[in-house]
Amino acid sequence: MTAFPSLLLVGAGRMGGALLAGWREQGLSRAFIVDPSSAAQSLAGTDVSVLEDVALLPSDFSPEAVILAVKPQMAAAVLPGYARFANTAVFISIMAGKTVQGVAEMLGGTPAVVRAMPNTPAAMRQGITVAFAGSGVSGRQQDLSERLLSAVGKVAWVQQEPMLDAVTAISGGGPAYVFLLTELLEQAGLDQGLPSELAKIMARQIVIGSAALLAASSETPEALRIAVTSPGGTTAEALKLLRADDALPKIFKAAIQAATERSRELSV
Repeated sequence: MTAFPSLLLVGAGRMGGALLAGWREQGLSRAFIVDPSSAAQSLAGTDVSVLEDVALLPSDFSPEAVILAVKPQMAAAVLPGYARFANTAVFISIMAGKTVQGVAEMLGGTPAVVRAMPNTPAAMRQGITVAFAGSGVSGRQQDLSERLLSAVGKVAWVQQEPMLDAVTAISGGGPAYVFLLTELLEQAGLDQGLPSELAKIMARQIVIGSAALLAASSETPEALRIAVTSPGGTTAEALKLLRADDALPKIFKAAIQAATERSRELSV
């Protein structure tokens, strides 16, 4: 596979670091990281230079893509420093809540902006990133953006930017909901008198194994659930309570709605 073209990563936190690791596995030609933290220095290598400030970038460096991975609240102070690349690079923003228009205004001019929402399984190259391409993004730039984002998992595109609010609620927050389920399974084991270590191992492996089964199966989640649920058995009894008066579906729907509305409130 051809190495990635010149890249500039702004912010090397958890998600930025996951992306960089994925790119390195596929090969980098020339890349810079701008991040003032001391932790970022550990990411330096023959393929990557780490700088504390954008002003230290070589004058001849012209990246094909600038990946914005700083905290959203830092955007207004940080982004204007990258205005010089606005007419040549595609900007891929993974800053939650920052709209394409908002990013463009902070950069100035008419930059090509892709807004993307990855999730934390990207660290295992098992993430899902949903992206929206602004009107100034060319086909070539969208292809490059997809290649960069797919280094950490699957990529899907939406044609309407407001859809990213629901994506944020479901995909961005999704791992937290799965981890909560794992916590609840472990606690349920403790409540039933199981030893702590056994409850922990069981809860984790239930989630890990079920995910692996879902990934390997062509059946729907519903079909897999039904296959586990013997009529009149123990699982059926538990599901009867979870689904009584539509309890679990109702609260889950309300939770996602609340998260979606919060994403809309934060979008600027």
